[in-house]
Amino acid sequence: MSQSVTPTVLAEVIRSGFTEGRHHGSLVLLAADGSVEFALGAPDVPVFPRSTAKPFQAMATLRAGLALDGELLALAASSHSAESFHRDGVRAILASAGLDESALRTPADLPLDETEAELLLRAGGERAPIMMDCSGKHAGWLAACVANGWDTESYLDPAHPLQLLAREALEESTGETVLHAGVDGCGAPLLAVSLTGLARAYRGLVLAAEGTPQRRVADAMRAHPEYVAGTRRADTWLMRAIPGTLSKMGAEGVQVVALPDGRALAFKIDDGAERARGPVLAAALRRLGVTGADDVVERIGASPLLGGGAPVGHVRAAF
Repeated sequence: MSQSVTPTVLAEVIRSGFTEGRHHGSLVLLAADGSVEFALGAPDVPVFPRSTAKPFQAMATLRAGLALDGELLALAASSHSAESFHRDGVRAILASAGLDESALRTPADLPLDETEAELLLRAGGERAPIMMDCSGKHAGWLAACVANGWDTESYLDPAHPLQLLAREALEESTGETVLHAGVDGCGAPLLAVSLTGLARAYRGLVLAAEGTPQRRVADAMRAHPEYVAGTRRADTWLMRAIPGTLSKMGAEGVQVVALPDGRALAFKIDDGAERARGPVLAAALRRLGVTGADDVVERIGASPLLGGGAPVGHVRAAF
C-alpha cells in the first residue's frame, strides 16, 4: 500500500554556506488538549512506527499477566544500547521465566550505540542476539509466553496470542485500524499507523490513570530512561531534563515525544537519515513551547558537518 505525498522539507544540509541537500518528511505537533497545533507533510498517512511502537508492545506483556515493573519494564519497551546493565536486565527477564539467551529470536547484532560497539569489538566480542537493541522487548515477550503456557518458538508469528495483544494495544491506543503489516528489523510484526495517531497514543500513555497498563509502561520508561535508550542517547537526555516527558525513537527517522501536560509531537524523516533527527526534534520541541531545558535541546539539535576534520557546516531544521 502506498499513497502519493507532496514532499515537505524538514531539514537542510548546509556545507560551507551552500545548501548541499535536503531531508523530507512529515511532522505533527499536538496541543495540550490533543488538537493538532502544527503539521507538515502528511502526518495522517500511515507509516511504519518502528521502535516507537514498543510501549504498546510492552503493554501486551502486562495484559498477558506478566509481573514486570521498574527498570525491567522500561527495558521491555526499549531500544537499548547493549550496555552491561542492559544485557544484565535482559538476562534477568529471561531467567525469571526459566530461559536463557538461546530463546531470543533477535538477529545477532552489534550494540546500537557506536561507543558500546567499539568497546565490544576491542574486547574481542562479536555480534550476538542479546546485543540487538530489541532484545529487551523480546525477553519480555518470551517471559509472557511462559507465564501463559504459550509457544515460545512461534512468538513472532502475527497470529500468536501475544502478537494479537500487541496489535490490539496499538490499534486501541492510536484509535486506528492497521491496514498494512510488515516485518521489523528484529523479526517482529510491524504495523503501519499515522504520525497523528502515534502522537495521540503517546499522549494517552502519559495521561492514563495510574495503575493501568498504559501508565505503568509510561511511568517505568520515565523513571528509568537509561534502560529505554542508554547513557549517551537523546531519549535519555530529554526524559532526564524534563521530568514527566516520554520520548522514544524509532528506526528510519521516526520520533515521538509526549510532555506531561498532554502536548506531543511525532515525525518521520522520509529517507531515514539519522543526522536530521536531532535538528528536527530540537526545532519541534521549541515550536511546541518546551522551556527549561535549553542546554539539552541545543545538544540534541547539534548535527555538525566536517571537512578535513573541522566543522564546516551543519544540518538544520527547515521550519
